Amino acid sequence: MATQKRMTGDLGEDFAENYFKKQGFTTHRNYHSRYGEIDLIAQNDEYILFVEVKTRKAGTMVSPVEAVDYRKQQKIILTAQNYLMKSGNEKQPRFDIFEVWQNEGRIYKFNHIVSAFDFIE
Repeated sequence: MATQKRMTGDLGEDFAENYFKKQGFTTHRNYHSRYGEIDLIAQNDEYILFVEVKTRKAGTMVSPVEAVDYRKQQKIILTAQNYLMKSGNEKQPRFDIFEVWQNEGRIYKFNHIVSAFDFIE
């Protein structure tokens, strides 16, 4: 049985995936490597997006983007590098955050943060 947290996360990821598909992207969900997981990989002719989807319930004091701290960003970057190396994909990578707010299983607000962070060397 899925946990409430997982169900909330799935709701946000489903919404984000549909959002990107409507924008003309092809998508892949939940890519895993030894470094971590990327919620959503979206590609079009020019870009490959590595998207962290954060979903929160109404009334939560902390915004979704605040959960994507430096440590989480580094895990996403390492996982993205792993994906790019294995896939041979040479499109311009971008790291986006997709915030979703929901109340009783219904999404009432979202925010797509383009280029939320970059490779830091």
